[in-house]
Amino acid sequence: MASCRQKAAPDTSRRVYIGQSGGRYTIFRDGKPFTIKGAAGAEELKALKEAGGNTVRTWDTVRLGALLDEAQAAGLAVIPGLYIPTSNTLDFYRDTAAVTALCQAYERVVERYKGHPALLMWCLGNEVDFPYRPRFQPFYKAYNRLLDMIHARDPDHPVTTAVVNFNRRNIYNLRWKVPQLDLISLNIFGQLENLRSDLKDFAWFWDGPFVITEWGINGPWESFTTAWGAPLENTSNKKADIYLQRYKDYMPVEDARFLGACVFYWGHKQEVTHTWFSLFAPNGARSATAQTMQYIWSGKEPDHKAPALKYMLIEGKGAGDNILLGPGADHSAELLLESPGNDSLRYEWEIMPEDWFIRFRYDANLRKPPVLDSLLLSQEGNTARFRTPLREGPYRIFVTVYDTYGNFATTNTPFYVVAP
Repeated sequence: MASCRQKAAPDTSRRVYIGQSGGRYTIFRDGKPFTIKGAAGAEELKALKEAGGNTVRTWDTVRLGALLDEAQAAGLAVIPGLYIPTSNTLDFYRDTAAVTALCQAYERVVERYKGHPALLMWCLGNEVDFPYRPRFQPFYKAYNRLLDMIHARDPDHPVTTAVVNFNRRNIYNLRWKVPQLDLISLNIFGQLENLRSDLKDFAWFWDGPFVITEWGINGPWESFTTAWGAPLENTSNKKADIYLQRYKDYMPVEDARFLGACVFYWGHKQEVTHTWFSLFAPNGARSATAQTMQYIWSGKEPDHKAPALKYMLIEGKGAGDNILLGPGADHSAELLLESPGNDSLRYEWEIMPEDWFIRFRYDANLRKPPVLDSLLLSQEGNTARFRTPLREGPYRIFVTVYDTYGNFATTNTPFYVVAP
């Protein structure tokens, strides 16, 4: 079973195709070998190119035309995501008219952008899950209809889908029920360390090409938490160390099936916190992780490294100490740095409620919670005094440190206000 899509040999006249020689798979783009050095996200494209990256991966078609143009100007390729509802949304997949409308909408998208020189491949669905039970037949019928349409309308570009981790059930069902898929993509974080052995142990069933479309530090769902369930977030410097260690020790770059990887997240986003996955600040400042990716892709160290933080303390206690505070009381926070005494650093302190708002199971909050500015009493360099909120509940205090070279570092400490 050499790949997901059963065909004798690739058509080398295609703009992008996956070739195999001597057991090794390779993406060929305009006739030349291409390995994905990518980032998930659609921001900071110039910085991505300067860091040695060559690909961006998105999750939908919002601004797709503009993104393709911007990527082409920056010398980058694009993997656009074609969003579809999760497989358990069976009311949708049983609705023939709704499925037809989606197919027609994506047919227009594919027709419009299939000739764009920045297009690398299509990603049909992100983490939609591929179950076995017969009741999911309407989902598979719709998925294969969409896949066949893309192949018919755009034979020049491969089609993949992104699944969570190395999930054997998903891979079984993709091979059995979606045989025309060109390759499989993986979104994998904490389980990256097991990927080499998983690939080897399952090669008897699937030995086709793959891309890692998201990888990085442990997500909030994989992290230690406080007693009240708030995930503990590492400093931005510790995150950078983890990215480098995971890439060096666990990324299967030597695997003959490996086509490249996209780091998560190239830009700035809210996911439990506004800093957890953000490699950039809203103003474009770069984190230590962005600098680490430059080193991974190009071997080039930054001229000026991002500020190095140790940890933050609230009244001498750290994030893992389950800090309980009374309402309306004054407290102090202190940030410890690896190299204290740098007067050129600028500090921004913020207090905000814990982001636990989820409208639906798969629809987490994408906006930064409101900052409780009135609670900050004073700030002086690496220390701040603040007043705890009057309302009982979970909160965090954040500090972001900027240098004069366009870099930043950040950390935060959760605390819980307990009403008397």
